[in-house]
Amino acid sequence: MSIKSDNRHLYLQVIDRIKQDIDEGKYKEREKLPSEFDLAKQLGVSRATLREALRILEEENVIIRRHGVGTFVNAKPLFTSGIEQLNSVTNMIEQAGMTPGTIFLGSSTMSPTEEDIRRFSCTMDEEIVMSERVRTANGEPVVYCIDKVPQRIMPESFSHEQESLLSILEEKAGRKITYAVAQIEPIGYHERISPILECDPETALLVLKQMHFDETDEPILYSVNYFKADKFSFHVLRKRI
Repeated sequence: MSIKSDNRHLYLQVIDRIKQDIDEGKYKEREKLPSEFDLAKQLGVSRATLREALRILEEENVIIRRHGVGTFVNAKPLFTSGIEQLNSVTNMIEQAGMTPGTIFLGSSTMSPTEEDIRRFSCTMDEEIVMSERVRTANGEPVVYCIDKVPQRIMPESFSHEQESLLSILEEKAGRKITYAVAQIEPIGYHERISPILECDPETALLVLKQMHFDETDEPILYSVNYFKADKFSFHVLRKRI
């Protein structure tokens, strides 16, 4: 099992070997890897080389290291999407061959906050509809969604049982969302949301905040979605200019 020398740095060869072992099923998802001492011995490398490889694998979310417990293989994301693509959660789940579902938590109509007034360019007299939902895939909770829409835009026939809010706005309100300005950031365990999504204590969340605009450049939907980081992977296509 030891690493065969080639022209690359040893830690790169270790990374490839561990990834290969995971792909071939030697180490399964959520399985604990051997200790650093044993793994370094098996691979025929120093512990310093192994630690550098493990550090990079952790940055790539291939493994997760729990202090005082050990190193574990991360679960592979079930859903992946280019963040430059404006794709609904419903479509992401369906594209993974799973059945989307919704657990409706509640909705309310409220006066706009200062941030709402800035986001929607509305007045203090206009009201905002806020809804909270949990999106599921084959019955498993995977995304916690908070959505805000000006009341004048939200269709009266809005049904909380419908899956895609983007489709609802287009079909019921005649507002086709054409683009969004997004911000994404990772966070750790969230005291309220993580238990709702049935997250393990070490499972991080990816928070995607998006302001959606229609064909006339009017802001009509603000969303904050909390994705389980072990289920979702986002990437960006970057082109040289």
